[in-house]
Amino acid sequence: MTHLAIQPENYQQQLAEKQARLQSMLAPYTSAELEVFASPPSHYRMRAEFRVWHEGDDLFYIMFDPDTREKIRMDSFPAGSLLINALMPELIKQIKDRPVLRQKLFQVEFLTTTSGQALISLIYHRQLDEEWELAAEQLRSTLQAMGTIHLIGRSRKQKINLQQDWVVEELEIAGRNYKFQQTENSFTQPNAAVNIKMVEWALAATTETDHDLLELYCGNGNFSLPLARNFNRVLATEISKVSVASARYNCELNNIDNVTVVRMSAEDFSAVMKGEKESRRANEADLASFNCGTVVVDPPRAGLDADTIELVRNYNRIVYISCNPETLVENLQSLATTHEVVKCALFDQFPYTHHVEAGVIIEKR
Repeated sequence: MTHLAIQPENYQQQLAEKQARLQSMLAPYTSAELEVFASPPSHYRMRAEFRVWHEGDDLFYIMFDPDTREKIRMDSFPAGSLLINALMPELIKQIKDRPVLRQKLFQVEFLTTTSGQALISLIYHRQLDEEWELAAEQLRSTLQAMGTIHLIGRSRKQKINLQQDWVVEELEIAGRNYKFQQTENSFTQPNAAVNIKMVEWALAATTETDHDLLELYCGNGNFSLPLARNFNRVLATEISKVSVASARYNCELNNIDNVTVVRMSAEDFSAVMKGEKESRRANEADLASFNCGTVVVDPPRAGLDADTIELVRNYNRIVYISCNPETLVENLQSLATTHEVVKCALFDQFPYTHHVEAGVIIEKR
């Protein structure tokens, strides 16, 4: 993504093109009007990663053009949060003339929050020692003037945390404040403003329920925790060990006690529910005690596999959040025999790219 690609004056036109494309893709499955949730036109990405380029005495960030592989110098990043843009030049300034921090540094990753916290990962082609750790702690201390800053040093088979490898995001969702631990290298929604709209949309679509909720691919509890207010109980599954730990921690952080998080893939959960597989984790969670009438899925780009489609077919209501409309449409084709789409939405998580995040509410016929 180059500076040239971020053109706020063209944002509405690009959004209209995405809207037309998604509406056309969903047309065979619903006549519902597509709700459109726009992004802020700049400073919307809460995370970013850059290669670091050494040119004589100079040191700067670059990105590679995805089409030409041409190097593009990045002294600022209009898509990135204001905190990322404030930290970028200051970090270069502090590292440039300090060989212990600069030597063989090849990548920098930023994870920021709307609440003024940042996690910066410095990634090297060399082993890091105590001298590096001392200099990095001084760097972290200097950067503290800009927010609550945490630093990580990485190299092959080595990771040094200065304090911690996570930040806490705070979001106001439908009138309530929620805190979410976000850990380095684990999945979080990149666009905080659009993420809030996405969760609020799912909340509005699941009111007046008197049953439990099943959520597959729950991540760090981004949907599970806010949705817990609409259901008796929530059963949430996730395969990533780090995300499961964060989801459980986030339940404690928000004093939410009606969410059970189980470490299990959607495929394994489907097999357990069909009686094809035994699972100690499933037994510990007492799956049989849940009365789930709604299921939330936010799968990876590949969409739902055949077994998971057959599993979700058993539920009266499916809330499907998709980062890939192509696989969403394939899944809707499979579900069309038993379910129909009653609501649909576009969430513009990734302005100035072709990527579209979609949401559909699917109900049993």
